[in-house]
Amino acid sequence: MTTQTPMMQQYIKIKEAYLDAFLFFRLGDFYELFNDDAIKAAAILEITLTSRKDGVPMCGVPHHSAQGYIETLISKGHKVAICEQVEDPKQAKGVVKREVVRLITPGTIIEGKGMQHKTNYFIASADVVSPNEVAFSYLDVSTGDGFTTILHGDEKEVVQELLAIQAKELIVSEQMYVLINDLSAIHDFTLSIEQDEANDQSIEKYVPNHPLETHRTVKRLIQYIQKTQMRSLLHIQPFTFSRRDSFLAIDYHSKRNLELISSIRNADQKGTLLWLLDETVTAMGGRKLKQWIHQPLAEKNAIEDRLAVVTSFLEDFMLREEIKEAFKEVYDLERLVGRIGFGSAGGRDLAQLRQSLSKIPSIKEQLVYANNQALNDLGQAIEDCQDIWKKLEDAIHENPPIAVKDGGVLKDGYNERLDQLRDASVNGKRWIAELEQKERERTGAKNLKIGYNRIFGYYIELTKSTIHLADEARYVRKQTLANAERYITDELKEKETLILSAEEESLVLEYDLFTQLREEIKAYIPRVQKLAKQISELDVYISFAQVAEKYRLTKPTFHDSNAMIIKEGRHPVVEKMMNNQLYVPNDCTLTEEENMLLITGPNMSGKSTFMRQIAITVIMAQIGCYVPAESAELPIVDKIFTRIGAADDLAGGQSTFMIEMMESQHAIMNATSNSLLLFDEIGRGTSTYDGMSLAQAMMEYIHDHIGANTLFSTHYHELTDLEKTLAKLRNVHVAATEKDGKVVFLHKLKNGPADKSYGIHVAELAQLPEEIIERAREILDTFEQQEKKELEETSVQEQQLSFFDEQPTQKTKPVAEHPAADKVMKKLKKINISGTTPLAALQILYELQSELD
Repeated sequence: MTTQTPMMQQYIKIKEAYLDAFLFFRLGDFYELFNDDAIKAAAILEITLTSRKDGVPMCGVPHHSAQGYIETLISKGHKVAICEQVEDPKQAKGVVKREVVRLITPGTIIEGKGMQHKTNYFIASADVVSPNEVAFSYLDVSTGDGFTTILHGDEKEVVQELLAIQAKELIVSEQMYVLINDLSAIHDFTLSIEQDEANDQSIEKYVPNHPLETHRTVKRLIQYIQKTQMRSLLHIQPFTFSRRDSFLAIDYHSKRNLELISSIRNADQKGTLLWLLDETVTAMGGRKLKQWIHQPLAEKNAIEDRLAVVTSFLEDFMLREEIKEAFKEVYDLERLVGRIGFGSAGGRDLAQLRQSLSKIPSIKEQLVYANNQALNDLGQAIEDCQDIWKKLEDAIHENPPIAVKDGGVLKDGYNERLDQLRDASVNGKRWIAELEQKERERTGAKNLKIGYNRIFGYYIELTKSTIHLADEARYVRKQTLANAERYITDELKEKETLILSAEEESLVLEYDLFTQLREEIKAYIPRVQKLAKQISELDVYISFAQVAEKYRLTKPTFHDSNAMIIKEGRHPVVEKMMNNQLYVPNDCTLTEEENMLLITGPNMSGKSTFMRQIAITVIMAQIGCYVPAESAELPIVDKIFTRIGAADDLAGGQSTFMIEMMESQHAIMNATSNSLLLFDEIGRGTSTYDGMSLAQAMMEYIHDHIGANTLFSTHYHELTDLEKTLAKLRNVHVAATEKDGKVVFLHKLKNGPADKSYGIHVAELAQLPEEIIERAREILDTFEQQEKKELEETSVQEQQLSFFDEQPTQKTKPVAEHPAADKVMKKLKKINISGTTPLAALQILYELQSELD
């Protein structure tokens, strides 16, 4: 057995405490990884794998460029433990003491080039509180913004919520870990265990007036972050409790189907509602907009308050533009104070905070003196934080360097002792420059120079050709080079000590003063966070006003009934994607008497787009934005459910049809009379009769038992007959016509059912081979002729049966006593009812009746 070196023994001992993380072990200017960590990291990071003399695999990255490598590992769901040297190697006895100073996980990343400014990075925690309820909390560690709620459902509902908020890490108990572990692998999030501590810490400040059920999840988050980050959490704000009935509930599948935040096609923002609405200037505003889209309001007064502010900005173009211009110089206050709270903020961070605060007085003043009460109220509520600005203005240099320890962060005049040391250092260097000139004159060596390096300090250098000019009475040889000699004098040595000690003391003092200032600023964090929230909301309001003006949006009105009347409605995202092409608007009228539309029409005619635009209009209205219509009279919708599009979940072992049925079940079981349901082409994934039967049964159930506003599109034309039996259902269709044998989509919604499907025309537009198109037309013609013939025969049969019914009834024996009864019963049992056409059924019935005569 090979004896481990003391350093490797130290590494192994530390690694045992972080088995689920890559251990970045500091050795000089590198972070080194060993054993399995090295093998795995080398492959992921594409760096060279080497080995120690004893054969232990190893690889490493320079400490000054480690951040990029760390971000790569984190982005792939891994954890990274940062192990630093925590004592001066020069003073160490034996192996330098090392400790893990931070554990970086997918949910606790607070800075890095890969972070998107307008995106929250959430870490979540969940805990089952009853068979059908789960406490759920989530937090952005970089901003200190936290939320709690109670989910109705099981662990699958937790996963849906994680996907909706795009959280990368979930903290749970060991019991919950067992329930959810398989789902974490399928849905690509990191699952971490955090047990309750025996010595219960108070978390009241984080959960004021929250339901007790949420306390454990918040406590688990705080404990986990304290253990992993190992530093102050002063910037973490009290969590916001979200009552589910205060917001318009939109499940993950519906958000995805409606493309609110990310596109279904390529998962980016282009083509989404966020892409349309995001005219925000600040990072804080961008994140706030996402939060509002994620949770539209469901309280009428709160929605109308937002709309009133948007209207005010829409009516005052100059004010809007002036505030937007000021916002361009407002940095990300939330993440700045996050870094201050963590103790990682540098001079430039404080300079950015100062710059941001300098813009607040003018923003406040413009709002206070605006000719609008809603804006006046917003302005009065803003605290300009000028005492914080003054403290930073007095302290921080105009353009501080990146590294605090390099000096030059604090202004002259901030500290008397610091000024003295700087003066000594600066004057000393000036003295060096003057000495150089004097020595040139004394010796006559014009190329004489005075230089400095860390090993030899200050020196006088003469080239080989001028060595004979050295003043041997004063010059003491210090170093010999190939082409020069370096000397020292008593005078230079004395100044060197003075200069270097002053410079070193200056850097140490400045760093201490800076950290002291940073600690003082921590006391102001809650005030800056409140200001950041106000700025972020202002930014979103102005963005909504900008979008309303740019895209011809209208202020919606709300009422207390469930009627939904939208005139000349449009899908704003599709309209923007079309650029200058004309978008065909459509009305949507759902009343208390008729609140279910059955939409027919050919594929590609715009059925799905129409359905989506109604949902998008409702969402825009309930986040407090104007809507894409000539007018919109809307109810307050409590939930939106969609069943749109088709996608297999191969990893989860679920087919398109299974997903369709699961999403339909979720909608039907959770919808209320105040909900909005969108069902697009239900039943496509199974046989015609199965699909049609399911679609009809769902419509009947929604109509009779739920009563929600419903848009239901179908290609089963047989379902249009339901208008005769379902009182609240109305047939509509998206019009299309034929011109020169080609289908022309009119994209206009009209009353009544569609008369044709135009499926072959659509296939022709898709440029299927002409041979297939022609053959399809032949087959379609055959089917249509056959159907016509069957209808005619059915009509004749019905007339014959009617005739026989009118004849005197012949006496027959009761079926049970009839000699042919057993034979008839056996035939009945063998009949495949679902696979029998109406005409064939009549024929079988006629034959069986004949046998009993």
